[in-house]
Amino acid sequence: MARFIVLYRAPQEVAERFATATPEEAQAGVQLWTDWFARLGPALVDPGRPLGNAKTVTRDGTMAAPTEVIGMTILQADTMDDALEMVRDHHHLQWADSCAITVLEELPIPEVEAGIVS
Repeated sequence: MARFIVLYRAPQEVAERFATATPEEAQAGVQLWTDWFARLGPALVDPGRPLGNAKTVTRDGTMAAPTEVIGMTILQADTMDDALEMVRDHHHLQWADSCAITVLEELPIPEVEAGIVS
């Protein structure tokens, strides 16, 4: 089984809308997540959390890093196609027209796999 990092992307106005949600709206949103988690079963490695306060570090210093990545989840699946199927109808895609999900596969480190480094 491989691990897949799921990144939830949304425009800033979606994150702002969540920050001002009523308790009822927040509860309904949480229920969508818990229902999805339940459907995934053991394929859910880490439900993740919202993300924010992004910074970029370079040799020249650190600066704010505007990003549309607002959350993450870690899944496990046999193939990328299987992981994509898990998020194909995700409720995140309904929040705004520009919402998207990016799925990244964790790849092996050849030197670790070969036993060169631990």
